[in-house]
Amino acid sequence: MELTDEIRVIIAAHACLMILAFPNDYYRNVESIYVYPTTIFPPEISIGFFEVRTTPIQGAMPILGEAHHRGPVILVWDVVKKETRHPEHGHNVVYHEFAHKLDMLDGSAEGTPLLTTPEEYQRWGEVCFKEYLELCEKVEHGKPTFFDSYATTDEAEFFAVVTEHFFCKPENMKHYHPKLYQILQNFYRQDPALRVLTN
Repeated sequence: MELTDEIRVIIAAHACLMILAFPNDYYRNVESIYVYPTTIFPPEISIGFFEVRTTPIQGAMPILGEAHHRGPVILVWDVVKKETRHPEHGHNVVYHEFAHKLDMLDGSAEGTPLLTTPEEYQRWGEVCFKEYLELCEKVEHGKPTFFDSYATTDEAEFFAVVTEHFFCKPENMKHYHPKLYQILQNFYRQDPALRVLTN
C-alpha cells in the first residue's frame, strides 16, 4: 500500500490532537506505525507436536487496529477513513490504539495512564473502576449502554473505548457520564465538548 499524504496527515492529526496539551515526548513508545489497506487476519497459531490443546480452537480474529507494548501501532486505512467521516458513531481506531500507547507509558496496559499525583491516581481509580463495573453489569443484564460492550473486555479496553467517545462524542459523554468525562478532561487537559459548542 502506498502511503499518501492524506493517510499520513489524517493519522497524525488524530494522534496529535490527543496530546495537544502534553509534553512532546508522550509518544516516545511509538516507534513505527503499520498501515494496511483493509481488515487483516493474523495467521492461526499452530500447536506444537508435544502440546495439548486445552481450549477450543478459534478462527483468526479480524484486526482493525493493534497497539503493541514494545512494538508498532497497526491501523487499517479503510476503517480509519470511514470512522473519520462518521465521528457520530463514537468509534475511532486511531484514538483507540494511541490511547493504548498512552496507557503503556508506565510500563503496563491496565487502563490507568501516567498521572502526576497520588490524588489523581486515587480519583482515577474511584471513578473509572466504578464506571467500568457499572458498564459490565449493564452489559451482562442486556441493558442499553452509552459505551460499546467491547469496553467491558478489561480496564485497558475500557480506557481506549471511553477515549474514543471523549473525542468523537464529547457532548453526549459529558451528559451521560459527567464524572468520567471530567476525569478524561483532567488527564487530556482539554475539553472537546467546548470545542464542539464553539464551532
